[in-house]
Amino acid sequence: MFSRGIFGVLLVGILSVANPVFHVTRVIDGDTLLLSNGERVRLIGVDTPELCHPLKPVQYFAREASEFTREMVEGKKVRLEYDWQKRDKYGRLLAYVYLKNGTFLNAEIIKQGYGFAYTKYPFRYMEEFRQYEREARENGRGLWKHKDQH
Repeated sequence: MFSRGIFGVLLVGILSVANPVFHVTRVIDGDTLLLSNGERVRLIGVDTPELCHPLKPVQYFAREASEFTREMVEGKKVRLEYDWQKRDKYGRLLAYVYLKNGTFLNAEIIKQGYGFAYTKYPFRYMEEFRQYEREARENGRGLWKHKDQH
């Protein structure tokens, strides 16, 4: 028979494997992070303007989107959750990213107008992300603040 202490340790261990916590060392661009273990993370369901694409020039609002993500997570611990596909064709982890205070980074980027809902592939929060993008557009947030500039 297990004591309550051992059960608690086992439960915490199981939860930490199910929802791993990592340290973000660098924000590569608005939708891609570098973790302290060397893994690159691509945010599920989010597409921000390109800042570091080898075949594309820097896009409108790319610097602002990257800076928003940097301020949110760089140097901080985050919790990752995965969906039906854990890696993309480039080997990056595909994840939903949560801050220590519970902020859902993927959703916040779209809500604040720093990115689009990326709906090419199905994902758990697709309808919510589409709604967040509509609301950002309608309220002139971020990318849509000056609609005549792009």
